[in-house]
Amino acid sequence: MGSGVAQNLAQTGTHVLLLDVNESILEKAKLEIKRNIQLQRMFKKKDDAATTKDPLSLITTTTDYRALNEVDFVIENVTENWEIKRQVFKQLEANCRRETIFSSNTSAIPITRLGSVTERPSKLIGTHFMNPVPLKPVVEVIRGFHTSTETVQATLDLLAGMGKEGVLVNDSPGFVSNRVLMLTVNEAIFLLQDQVATAEDVDRIFRLCFGHKMGPLETADLIGLDTILYSLEVLYENFNDPKFRPSPLLRKLVNAGLFGRKSGRGFYSYNHDGGSLT
Repeated sequence: MGSGVAQNLAQTGTHVLLLDVNESILEKAKLEIKRNIQLQRMFKKKDDAATTKDPLSLITTTTDYRALNEVDFVIENVTENWEIKRQVFKQLEANCRRETIFSSNTSAIPITRLGSVTERPSKLIGTHFMNPVPLKPVVEVIRGFHTSTETVQATLDLLAGMGKEGVLVNDSPGFVSNRVLMLTVNEAIFLLQDQVATAEDVDRIFRLCFGHKMGPLETADLIGLDTILYSLEVLYENFNDPKFRPSPLLRKLVNAGLFGRKSGRGFYSYNHDGGSLT
């Protein structure tokens, strides 16, 4: 997701500082961005070209949080794990200017809770991007309890510059999209676990009967089964409602390292380009 956000920003003329834990991950991200840009250019019309002819020239990579001391807007994209996110925001707080806005591309963790680990809760907001980021026109924007009107407007302006519409919602675990989507995906996994239908047939019903571009299990593979599991655990913890209990099959697949497209196998198997094989 982080590389997709960086790509989208750079393609619309914004300078990007892409930070991750090591250089190998950053190199992989740059290769992915380069490949995705090449694929986009193959299918775009000439009058639909990106604003920037060489987006990669606008992306700088680093592993050092101190490099963030001059940025205006941070978009956090780490995994859906509270302890990891908490440590990241502590690092951001220690290395960014007081004026810098923090946003979290979280799937389910409440924005107000994230704001509590910073000294700038009025400047913290949720920006829930959809995958693949450059192709999705809408972002779910989440206003925390302390998020200021100025922060909301600055975020909506940034998204507009990326060619996206921000839909503003109030803070609640899972927000709108994942409070509904995670239930749907989890129940589809229960159907597979109970041998009611195959993965292919579950997804076929959703595509052909309801007009969805992807079925729930295909969607889970795209998002990442680990992210699905973490999101359900956050929902279960916050609502204390058994309807959010993760399927044992989901937990088993995650424990086995089958995360979906990013690992090469989830409910389906994939080649190195992310295309489905089965």
